[in-house]
Amino acid sequence: MTTDTATAVNHVLRVAPAAPSEAAAHFRASLAFHADVSDVAAALAAGEPGFVLVDSRSTEAWDQGHVPGAVHLPTALVPERAAELLDPAVPVVTYCWGPGCDGATRAALALAELGYRVKEMLGGFEYWVREGFESESWQGRERRAPDPLTAPAGSDDCGC
Repeated sequence: MTTDTATAVNHVLRVAPAAPSEAAAHFRASLAFHADVSDVAAALAAGEPGFVLVDSRSTEAWDQGHVPGAVHLPTALVPERAAELLDPAVPVVTYCWGPGCDGATRAALALAELGYRVKEMLGGFEYWVREGFESESWQGRERRAPDPLTAPAGSDDCGC
């Protein structure tokens, strides 16, 4: 075993962190592509969010529940239906089920390829519900208690 501290570093630091300027560029770019559930909820609650929220899930998933005011545009239908549902001058934020689903990423890619400015809502519908925001389905609207692991008690944001 070597005593050289550079090679005896843990798994986190085995690859050195990026230079601050490189890290700033990376994280700035990341924010250009992603939006947090809490930020999306706050923008929608303000009444003039400046974007359209698109649910990219299947009709069956949409029927189980979705974000109130979202436009339903399944990923597979983006190429044929985007122009009739979305204004190219208005940015789009996509979402799907949650972190384990890449439907929102695929929808965002398809929209970007059609010329739309687009971001993806991190956490998707799963985190929308887990953070205690209102959802709607054919049965009406509902709001579940926030999951204390995702939303600080008494708060509508992630506490960031």
